[in-house]
Amino acid sequence: MPNLVLLHGALGHSEIFNSYLNSLSVYFTIHTPLFSGHGDNELPADGISIEKYTHELAEYCTENNLKDVYFLGHSMGGYVALCYAMKHPENVNSIMTLGTKFDWTEEQALKESKMLNPDIILEKIPQYAQLLEKQHGLKWKQLLSAIADLMIDLGKKPPLKDHLASIDTPVQIMVGDKDNMVTLEESAHVYRSLPNAKLAVLPETKHPMDKVRPNLLLNLIKDFWNLS
Repeated sequence: MPNLVLLHGALGHSEIFNSYLNSLSVYFTIHTPLFSGHGDNELPADGISIEKYTHELAEYCTENNLKDVYFLGHSMGGYVALCYAMKHPENVNSIMTLGTKFDWTEEQALKESKMLNPDIILEKIPQYAQLLEKQHGLKWKQLLSAIADLMIDLGKKPPLKDHLASIDTPVQIMVGDKDNMVTLEESAHVYRSLPNAKLAVLPETKHPMDKVRPNLLLNLIKDFWNLS
């Protein structure tokens, strides 16, 4: 069976894919790695970055002897998958990204990072704070800070900028029409910049993975990968 790697986003968890596992395991051997700092994985002392996560993904594929890999990445997971394809094109069959933000500038990164203040989250959205603690343990506040630094680093030097045309891998860029973090415009721009890409807009769909209708996404997955 071909290998499908499901990649969660920043502050996400592989359990966001649980409702898809039964359907997808008919067609693929499923892999759900966790990036460092997420779940039970320790937060590295030297911090995290897209480059580090791309390296972690490369190590995971090597350790598990994964070849001709299919990828589905939510949010940051999609960005990492494309960075991996840029470095290891020979090992990637194809990629689907969902709700992946591509338009990173220093100003944008600073704005996004300010929303990752643990005290404000505790006060304004305590149920989200509870979810973060449940998924990532007591280090969730440190993870917020590390992700904020990752965003600022991404704003200063986005690894995919000016390199999209070199990624010849088949890609489907997907975005929800109600996503308040990712614009249709930036998704369409990336779709046009990639030489071998498709674009799908999901109606009535917000950014979080749990706001995506599973049947809608599964139909898009089956269509892109010709699964019957």
